[in-house]
Parts: sequence; C-alpha cells; structure tokens
Amino acid sequence: MTPVVALQYILPHRLLSRLARAATRWRWAPWKNLLIGLAIRHFKVNMAEAAEPDPSTYPHFNAFFTRALKPGARQPSSDPDALLMPADGRISQLGAIEQGRIFQAKGHHFTAAQLLGSAAAAEPYLDGSFATIYLSPRDYHRMHMPWGGTLRDTLHVPGRLFTVAPSGVAGIPGLFARNERLVCHFETDFEPMCLVLVGAMLVSGVETVWGGEEIPPYRNTPRHRDWHGRNVNLARFEELGRFNYGSTVIVLLPKGAAQLDESLRPEQEVRLGQRLATVFRHGTHRSA
Repeated sequence: MTPVVALQYILPHRLLSRLARAATRWRWAPWKNLLIGLAIRHFKVNMAEAAEPDPSTYPHFNAFFTRALKPGARQPSSDPDALLMPADGRISQLGAIEQGRIFQAKGHHFTAAQLLGSAAAAEPYLDGSFATIYLSPRDYHRMHMPWGGTLRDTLHVPGRLFTVAPSGVAGIPGLFARNERLVCHFETDFEPMCLVLVGAMLVSGVETVWGGEEIPPYRNTPRHRDWHGRNVNLARFEELGRFNYGSTVIVLLPKGAAQLDESLRPEQEVRLGQRLATVFRHGTHRSA
C-alpha cells in the first residue's frame, strides 16, 4: 500500500469535504478568482466551450466547476440505438458483470449487491454489463441520461469518501461500494437501467434535477426514496444532475439489454454523448 493510499484511511473524510464545500462557495472575489485561475491553468480547462467563458463572472468556485457548456458543445450520437456516454471523463473499467461481481482494478472486485445496497436491487444486473466513468477536475461536471427513462427510486447509501483518482481505484479494495453514493434506478423501454453517482474525497456533492442537493447531507443510515407515479421522465441526453467537483458515474445494464461498444478501453478518454453501448430492441421502442 502506497503512503497516499494509506493516508486515505486515517483522514477525516467528511470534515475535509465540509471544509472544501465552504471554501468553494466563498464569494470573496480575490479568493474565488484565485481558485478558478489556478484550476484553469493546472488542469488546462477549455473555457472556450463554456456557456460563460469569462472566469471572473462566476460567483464562486463551485459555479465555475459546474459550469454549463455552449449549445452544441456536446452532441448525442446520431444513431437512435446508441446508449450514450453519461459524462465527459475517462473509462475506469467496463465489461461484463460476472456472477454478480464488478471489476474495479487488478486484484479488486466488488459485487453489484454491495454497490446497490441489496441483493434484490442487484438481481436485474446479474450477468449484465457495467461501465465506470471517472470525471477528472478538468471535465464538464454535469451528467446526462444515456437513454430515455422514468425514475423509479433512489437510494442514498452512506459510506466513506476515499479518492476515486487512479491511485485510489488501484489501491483501495471495493472502493466504489464503500464510498457515499446515490443509486438511481430507471425504467426504460428496453429494461431497467441503473446509474450510481459516487462521492469522493473533497468532491462529495451530488445534485439531481429531480431532488436538488442529495449529498450532502451525509448519512449514517441509507435513505430510500420512491419516485413511482411522480412523473420524473428524462429523455435521452437530458441533464440528470451534477457533481459539485468531480467523481465517478457507474452505469449498470441488464443481460441482453445492450452491447458495450467494442472500441472502448480502460483509461480511454470519452465525451458526453458518444456511444457507450448499442441497445438491443425488442419490438417497437422509443430512443429518446
């Protein structure tokens, strides 16, 4: 275990994340402009594609970090059978869910049941497929729907806030099933689809278009919310939420629902809207 990974186990995750949250929402101009300028230079953020390209106009650092893009900066695949990449970022891992187990990194797996909070929730995805997408600090931090769907329920799962950077993924067993996260279950016109929005060290804020700020508050017990009958219907490519700073999105698909794009590989950079998978249609289905 490297010193960086070992340190993760003793740091006060939630306290540090609360402090970071306050710091990134401080509106004092010299402070927020300093942070924004450092981030743009260090991470080589492309402000030309931002809806507001002038960094000084953002009221605080988090507003800059969750900035909108110019119309047309990202486009969904023109193939109506393409299930879309939900975010900019990099493929951490993707592939088959083998006997309920999801591959994290060499030597590390976790189960779909651990990730989703119960065996019942994981059952539709046994022997299905998954894709884990890591958002780095330079990326666009809003997530969009891979496919049209209706929100069925969510589960806020309490946990740690380990880093989800490559060092953490390689060195912390069961990382994504240990971190605080929001599990989102959708009904689609092919079969169920699940998106897991994973929190991380200093980057634990999660918002959704249907529920507002979901994390924080941090929880000590799981919180289930039933959205049946509340008409939370989101179209393919529609915005579903954002990370207040960066993190990871995991997409789970049932067996036989879709084929992951064979050109995708771990560590590959990806963009919102490109093809993640091809949906196998059963009868007549809508694609948006």
